Amino acid sequence: MEGTITALKAQKRDKNRVSVYLDGEYAFGLTRIVAAWLSIGQVLSAEKIAELRGQDSREKAHQQALRLLNYRDRSESEVRQRLGQKQVPEEIITEVVERLHRSGLIDDKRFAQTWIDNRAEFHPRSRRALAYELRGKGIDPQAIQDALDPFDEDEAAYAAARKYAQKLKQMEWPVFRQKMIGFLARRGFAYETANTALTRVWAERNGENASKDTPISEEVDL
Repeated sequence: MEGTITALKAQKRDKNRVSVYLDGEYAFGLTRIVAAWLSIGQVLSAEKIAELRGQDSREKAHQQALRLLNYRDRSESEVRQRLGQKQVPEEIITEVVERLHRSGLIDDKRFAQTWIDNRAEFHPRSRRALAYELRGKGIDPQAIQDALDPFDEDEAAYAAARKYAQKLKQMEWPVFRQKMIGFLARRGFAYETANTALTRVWAERNGENASKDTPISEEVDL
């Protein structure tokens, strides 16, 4: 295919794409950024058209990745997976990912730290649970370890227990303890850590002397 550009029209369904007409007939569509350098009367060779279409494929994939990142931060693995689901060729995915790295829009170390911080604020859970989640996001083991180095397991369990205790108001100790231990176990905390956290929360709720009379070593069926 080759010819002379006779019209450049914004597409009705997608204003970010331009329809290119050659010799009076529709030929192909391009993203605006790729079509920006074209003009009516310009002659396009077959080689130039192939080059434009290649640029368009890369730019479309880049825009798809940007839309993903607009919702929330993503790991490199997540971006690769989502673009793959959209049938983007692997070589273009690699180019897009490298471009996003250069612009700082993908950074797995930052992603890991942000994930941990968000969990700590809204849904506290154990080091083990966080590591499992980050591995599922494709984060490198060393990046996970670095992000979790300053992590305080006891404080995370305490934060989780405090949040959950709001749902256990008016409950007596045996029921409170059993429900809390089960909840913290589901968040990945070891029994000893969970028991310390729940006892601390119970004491705060019922007065400092409550811990003196509370049997903290009894077993609970999970």
